[in-house]
Amino acid sequence: MGIGDTLADARRQAGLTVTQVSQQTRIRESIIRAIEQGDFSACGGDFYARGHIRSIASVVGIDPAPLIREYDEEHGPPSAMRASQVFEPATPIRIREPSRFGFGKLAAVLLLAVIGFGAYYLVADYHHHNTATATDTLRPGPVSSPKPHHSAATTTTHSKPVTHPPAHPEAVIKLTANQDCWVALTDATGKQLYQGTILAGNTMTWREKHPVSMVIGNPMGIVLTVNGKAESTHTVQVLTLNINPQRKDLVAIG
Repeated sequence: MGIGDTLADARRQAGLTVTQVSQQTRIRESIIRAIEQGDFSACGGDFYARGHIRSIASVVGIDPAPLIREYDEEHGPPSAMRASQVFEPATPIRIREPSRFGFGKLAAVLLLAVIGFGAYYLVADYHHHNTATATDTLRPGPVSSPKPHHSAATTTTHSKPVTHPPAHPEAVIKLTANQDCWVALTDATGKQLYQGTILAGNTMTWREKHPVSMVIGNPMGIVLTVNGKAESTHTVQVLTLNINPQRKDLVAIG
C-alpha cells in the first residue's frame, strides 16, 4: 500500500473529509487529493512534500515517520538546500569578453594625444603673448596691486563610513505555551531537531540558519514569534509551518 492509499484509508477511518483535513492543515484540497493518489508534483519540492505528509498524518491520527521513510526510498535520500540555489539565476549569464586593443590602435591614440597637447600649448602661449602686449600698451605705468590676504586654510577630513559584511540569515523561533502543546521540528533533510510536549507556562527558543519544518499540536494554546513577528496560530488544531531564513517571507503555511 502506497503513501497516498495509507493516508486516504486513515482519513476515512477517522471519519474526516478532504475538506476537513484541508481546514485543519491549511493545505489545499487539490494537493491533498493528489497526494492520496500518489502524486507529489503539486507540493513544490521534496521539502514541502515531507511537511505535507507529516501534517496530514498528524490530523488523521497515524505516525508520519514510516511514510517519510517510504517517501525517501521512492524519491531518493533528502539533500540539504544550498543557500546559493536561492540566488543563482535559472539561466547562466554569458559575459562578453572585451575585444583586444591592437598595438596599432594604441600607437595612433598616443600620437593624437601628443599632437593635441602640442596644439594646446601653442595656442595658449600665443594667446598669453598677445594679451600681455595689449595690456602693456594700454597701461602707462606699473600699478601696484594690494597683496592678497592669506587666511589660514581649513582642512576638512571626510571619514569613510565603516561597512560591515552582511550577517548570515537566521530565524529566531520563540514559542510560549499558554496550554500544553506538542511540537516537532525537522530540517530540510528530514532530520528531527526536536520533538516533545511543551508544558503550559514554558518557553522554547530555536535559532535556525537553514530551512526547517515545524508541526504544532494545539496551536490555539501558544504564542509564536519568528524574528520578533507574531504568527497567527488560532485557526487550526494542527499547524504546519515551513520556515526559510533565506527568504524575505520567512514563514509559509504548509
